[in-house]
Amino acid sequence: MRTKIAVSAALGVGLVFGAGAPALSSNLSSTDAAKTSGISADVVPGQELERITDGKIEKGENAYVDVTVATLWTDPKAPRKVDKPGLQHPVDLEKWNKNLESTEVRRGLTGKTETQATYGSEVSVLDIKGSWAKVAVTDQRTPKNQKGYPGWMPKKQLVENDRFEKLREDQPRAVVTKPKSELEGIEFTKDTGADVSFNVDLPLIAQDVDDVRVALPGGGAAWIDIDDVDVYDVGDKPEKPSGKDLVKTAKQFEGLRYLWAGVSAYGFDCSGFTYSIFKAHGIDLPRDSGEQAKVGKAVSSSNLKSGDLLFFSTSSGTVHHVGMYVGDGKMIHSPNASKDVYVTDWKKWDTGNEFSGARRIL
Repeated sequence: MRTKIAVSAALGVGLVFGAGAPALSSNLSSTDAAKTSGISADVVPGQELERITDGKIEKGENAYVDVTVATLWTDPKAPRKVDKPGLQHPVDLEKWNKNLESTEVRRGLTGKTETQATYGSEVSVLDIKGSWAKVAVTDQRTPKNQKGYPGWMPKKQLVENDRFEKLREDQPRAVVTKPKSELEGIEFTKDTGADVSFNVDLPLIAQDVDDVRVALPGGGAAWIDIDDVDVYDVGDKPEKPSGKDLVKTAKQFEGLRYLWAGVSAYGFDCSGFTYSIFKAHGIDLPRDSGEQAKVGKAVSSSNLKSGDLLFFSTSSGTVHHVGMYVGDGKMIHSPNASKDVYVTDWKKWDTGNEFSGARRIL
């Protein structure tokens, strides 16, 4: 549910407010706004949004993803020639997706990529090797590393910004709920190489009737259409969803092509899909299907409800796939490199009799 943060004064773009303060909005210049609100008019537009950094990405620090979607690889040598558009700053996801049109080329990512992280995501820097950084995505739980889901990514796709970190702590936040949106009216930065997709979470610094203004990880600010986000005050989370709410969110992505390691509106793998849908509703699932199968409570296949997770295992008992029950004997899932996200009769789909149980998270 969208929260409308109260507007209590008219302040100009580029101004940031302290912890607990409401997000404020205006189309005035900072000088005019300052006169209106009684704030000193000598504020330099945008100076409170400038990046605070020493310009280095170093082991042991926290950093932020500064591209639309960053892909984490098993090793700096793992990317292929066709993957080059996904290694740049900015990334060219349209070109990369075009390069991945072939099922076999997409399947070739298996074992090469670990996960992805969307724009503004926090990572912990674990190691540096030349132009690459090994990082852990802090909001993706996994037994692989206590700091988050690990993998290698180009160092140039990261930024260090102490001010952005502080804004994340002190400001309300705007979370993208549509599959994709745009940053508009970008100011006070030359770093404009990103768009925003589902679940991108940025500090909110202003709000008007049509848009919200957010701080960017590389410094500066931009506007996002208010219909594309939900807004939460400091410390707030989404209301607990119903199973139908989860299904409605999941169905936004019907027809989206599968992507091994994917966690965004540019492609999901099976567990990246369920992880991301629950995350959008404030529920923290582990990143991978094997760990997701350990949370919540077990339910029988005869007692399924919308939003339950269905798991499928190899003959050895290793969970290798997860889908979400939508009702009427069907599930929605992102199955493999030859398929898109789609709804199917789960029992008919399970031709190998691999169903290994269901879990209720809600």
